[in-house]
Amino acid sequence: MKKLTILSLVALVMMGLLPSCCNKKEEPQEPAKALNVIYMIGDGMALPQVYAAMLASGEDLTFSQFPYIGVVDTHSAGNDITDSAAGGTALASDHKTKNGMVGMNPDTIPVKTILDVFAEQGKETGIVVSCYVTHATPATFYAKVPARKQYEDIAVQMAESEYLNLIIGGGMKHFNQRKDSLNLVERMENELGWKVYDTLADIDMTCKKYAVMANADHMPPAAERGDFLPRAVKTALKSLDGAENGFFLMVEGSQIDFACHANDSTWMMDEMMDFDYAVKVALDYAKEKGNTLVVVTADHETGGLTLPDPQGKYTNVVFDYSTGSHTCLPVLVYAYGPGAERFTGWMQNRDLKGKILNACGLENISDTLREKEGMKIKAVKVNLDSNRNN
Repeated sequence: MKKLTILSLVALVMMGLLPSCCNKKEEPQEPAKALNVIYMIGDGMALPQVYAAMLASGEDLTFSQFPYIGVVDTHSAGNDITDSAAGGTALASDHKTKNGMVGMNPDTIPVKTILDVFAEQGKETGIVVSCYVTHATPATFYAKVPARKQYEDIAVQMAESEYLNLIIGGGMKHFNQRKDSLNLVERMENELGWKVYDTLADIDMTCKKYAVMANADHMPPAAERGDFLPRAVKTALKSLDGAENGFFLMVEGSQIDFACHANDSTWMMDEMMDFDYAVKVALDYAKEKGNTLVVVTADHETGGLTLPDPQGKYTNVVFDYSTGSHTCLPVLVYAYGPGAERFTGWMQNRDLKGKILNACGLENISDTLREKEGMKIKAVKVNLDSNRNN
């Protein structure tokens, strides 16, 4: 009887302890941080362009695989409608600026971009585009000039950048057919540590810095250039993969904008499908690695694209453009990987830099830059109004 009483007491004690064991709170785990970032910009691409491509192709594009989607307001400083220079500057630096300005705030003070920050943190960096490498959107990540058409000044800043490891696109003429007669390609190779190519074939992946400028002008349209953009993304990822401190890669589907300016639906479809393929390359890489954040967005909408039935019978959808220019339509942002949950809700284009840095465990750095802080700035003062472009 005594033995039974002792066993009963032990059982009661254990029953009393059990809830406390079950209710013991686990230490909250710190969210995973992104090591690598792939930042993808569909120039001129809002929801109408994405959904038009889905309708015309009959496919759920890669965009539909992103678990987190948000809405981005694109207005520039002082204008409801942005151009690519101001839009790109906001996406790259978290500063809204005046249309036509690259990498500067409205007072023409150079600003620190996300590429600058990551390079200072020891990450390798790259840019892949299907336009000039000196065009507005790519330039906003590495150059600081008051007017986007300063292509030759932008080319010099690219060549002298200590922060870029690779860049791929078109625009060779701004390096070897210059008004000042400088052969910047020779200087890049002989003095500045670059290897310069005109094709994606036979790149020396062991070199620290390389540029591929595969056309004198912009790259040809997607129907002519084939799979250049997704192949370039694969090439860049192969080069950057395994970087000790991770990497930052910016990719632009540049000619979605060109096609929508022309109100050319066939061209727009080709560019959208090409960009979607490039997005798939990035997303597949991120899914395999597990440590890579992919953020896809746009700088603005182009063309005022809508998808109505002109007869009002809800049966015959057409692609209908309302302008040959940009609009103030918001764009979407799609995110996958560590920190992707930050990219939901309504946000400004200037918010994305901070969200990306936070996803990597870094505080947002929103500093403006001065030459005394070590940044080589060669900003030529020109008439801004005469140098604006789409």
